[in-house]
Amino acid sequence: MDGVPEPHTGWTFLTNHARVLAAIADDPSTRIRDIAAHCRLTERAVQKIIADLERDGYLSHTREGRSNNYRIDPSKILRHPAEAGLTVASLLALLIQDEADRSTLPHPQVTAES
Repeated sequence: MDGVPEPHTGWTFLTNHARVLAAIADDPSTRIRDIAAHCRLTERAVQKIIADLERDGYLSHTREGRSNNYRIDPSKILRHPAEAGLTVASLLALLIQDEADRSTLPHPQVTAES
């Protein structure tokens, strides 16, 4: 995907911070460019989100040559009071699935209730 990704309109269930964290959990050596394309964000937005996550201790990185290798702290507690006591590990367990698994999941049948 070249340039600025097409923005999403309307509401979503997940925040961009959760999407970026899940992308990093899926591949700790992923590039910011690839995270941005996957999450449909700009590279600058991903850089800001990574800075937020690092500042609050959810994420750290080490430089390996020209690349970053990210490390998520799975024991960190989620920030919102409604998720009090839930850890990053519990969130990521819900979000991370292999792409092959996703494509084999049955699609739920939607029916109209009268």
